[in-house]
Amino acid sequence: MAKLVGRSEYIEVFEDLYKSDKSEFAAVYGRRRIGKTFLIDNVFQNRMTFSMTAMANSTMKNQLLNFQIEMSRQFKKDFPLSENWLKALNQLAVEIETMENTSKKVIFFDEMPWLDSPKSDFLSAFEHFWNSWAAKRNDILLIACGSATSWIVNKLINNKGGLHNRVTRRIRVMPLPISDCEKILRQKNITCEKYDIISYYMALGGVPFYWTLLKKGFSVSQNFDYLFFDEVSPLKDEFKLMFSSLFNHHEKYVKIIEILSTKAKGLTRNEIIAASNQNSGGGLSLILSDLELCGFVRTVCPPKSSVKNALYQLNDFYTLFYLHFLKGKSNQGSGVWSKMANTPKLNTWAGFAFERVCLANSAQILEKLKIAGIQTSVYQWKSRKNTGGAQIDMVIDRADNVINICEIKFSTEKFVITADYADNIRNKVAVFRGETKTKKSIFITMITTFGIVENKFSNMIQNQIIAEDLF
Repeated sequence: MAKLVGRSEYIEVFEDLYKSDKSEFAAVYGRRRIGKTFLIDNVFQNRMTFSMTAMANSTMKNQLLNFQIEMSRQFKKDFPLSENWLKALNQLAVEIETMENTSKKVIFFDEMPWLDSPKSDFLSAFEHFWNSWAAKRNDILLIACGSATSWIVNKLINNKGGLHNRVTRRIRVMPLPISDCEKILRQKNITCEKYDIISYYMALGGVPFYWTLLKKGFSVSQNFDYLFFDEVSPLKDEFKLMFSSLFNHHEKYVKIIEILSTKAKGLTRNEIIAASNQNSGGGLSLILSDLELCGFVRTVCPPKSSVKNALYQLNDFYTLFYLHFLKGKSNQGSGVWSKMANTPKLNTWAGFAFERVCLANSAQILEKLKIAGIQTSVYQWKSRKNTGGAQIDMVIDRADNVINICEIKFSTEKFVITADYADNIRNKVAVFRGETKTKKSIFITMITTFGIVENKFSNMIQNQIIAEDLF
């Protein structure tokens, strides 16, 4: 098994659950390809009592056959095929009761939402399995995992029936920071500059599986052609598979995602309604909630701002890349990415994506500014009054009476602050101070790939962050 990179915080949680003196029920969720199964398999590789991976779009009969096959294989004895989930889960309980060891019995159901097929009564049988058997013991660690995050949250974590308040630990597996993605490259003996790693992150985000696909000895352009544009591209169908496997009526979700992809700073709920011709009922709320739970969308609501002014932003790097460069296009062959260099389309995407990289790795920015120990709020800001539409890429609102107003610029060389750009920054600061009524000191901070050129305008910058500081 390949070595696990990072994830120390999750390993600690799982170990605590394993050492607990009572039975535990963990609900694990997160975006497709984020590494949930790989994490759990690595942590419990020699301590797994029983595990089963459900099949996508399959019948109850086939799921039960799959369960029987895994029971027979893992316990090395024959089991009869059960006609329902109540009997199948009882088989598992009876088999575990024959075990004499006193260590935790780890039971892992991967892609559990797929087991809950129509008329299967899986969930009621599972409730009975936990409530009448597992919870009454002190040696069970039951792990339910799935990429269909809304199912995990609504059917398990927020269950209003027999599983109400039964989940003892909810674990959302998040994308890796860029520093851990660099470690995956080292595992593959791929060496490249920090700028190139950021370029990869802008398209792949912190999704471990995507990083394992990168080829040694390929440049960024070659790897992008291989991953996205060649006829044998491994991520050719990823977008379609991702949304169809996560959501029923996934077309509605894709429509909202496509609308959000057009605005870097995001859209309010009312703006989404206007753009989608959708009513303001619960349907949109459910879609936005599901997309946020799965990590595709994030909500930005600055302190003291009205919830109705909250911005919904597209937060998934691969999805953003797909909608900018792949949607509606057939395989385009080799050399595509290098031909796009310095085109307006690529530059627009790069600016958008680099902002997201900085926001996703804001902890490293706080470390570089030496304020990691200070209470902070990190958010983006957009004027609701100013006709000029003043927007700020990143605001770091600090408890030590300082606010860092951060300008984020992606560039292939050092960034030059011109007279017009300096005036634009001053205007942003004035509008921000006027609308927020803040009395705090404001430090202008530049976050760039390679730094800024020193000139007569660069003295207005109090702090500089460069690409290498994100690692």
